[in-house]
Amino acid sequence: MNVLWIGGPPGSGKSTVARRLARRHGLRLYASDTRTWAHRDRAVAAGLPGALRGESLTPAQRAALPVEEQLAMWLHEERGPMTVDDVRELPSSPLTVVEGTQVVPAMLPPGGRAVWLVPPTEVLRERLTARHGPGEVPGLYLPLGELIAAEVARAGVAVITAEDAFDEVERFFAADLARGPLAEGRQERWRLLREANAAVAEQYRAFLAKPWNTTESAAVARPFLCECSDSECDASLSLAIDDLPPTPLLAADHR
Repeated sequence: MNVLWIGGPPGSGKSTVARRLARRHGLRLYASDTRTWAHRDRAVAAGLPGALRGESLTPAQRAALPVEEQLAMWLHEERGPMTVDDVRELPSSPLTVVEGTQVVPAMLPPGGRAVWLVPPTEVLRERLTARHGPGEVPGLYLPLGELIAAEVARAGVAVITAEDAFDEVERFFAADLARGPLAEGRQERWRLLREANAAVAEQYRAFLAKPWNTTESAAVARPFLCECSDSECDASLSLAIDDLPPTPLLAADHR
């Protein structure tokens, strides 16, 4: 598989680094969060106990349970092999960068090129608080981060602890990026950005389709990547998940 793997705890910067790497070099982006509900549905269909119990509870009910029970319903171990199966179905060109908490050493296929971002706990705490708000960080996130850090430490794999990890990750994958294959031309790069944006929209449609969810899709606005041709663009646009236009989604003055 032509895949670069990036793992790490929640708040470690995986998504930011992977998006930037994909944009700069013309890679396909596989963001694990966008497959959350597809994976849960797959686990339910397989009769996995953690998935069955998780689907029977509302988010508030799940959040009120002890962390150990929440971890069982998170499907941390089960989603790793599902991710590998997903990636095997993707085209071999261009390179795909995969990021997610379920990217752990035990699930990697032979020869997989992977790095883990594991900044200090206080950095993770600050980032998660900034993302979710004071007192709103899901109680599962820090224990999950500790679990991932311990798995990575036992495996003795490549780890980056810097708060701003992009340059180190880019250097780590330099030989892979030089070999490619990378996206060629504006149209192919646009198709990859649209694919990433469409995956975000599908993630939220699947979430909203759950029986305990009463929110209308038109009321859910999410940040989507600007689909311009600038390889260094980091702009995003907030819009309802059903409002992705058929033409490229562009920030003001971008083309």
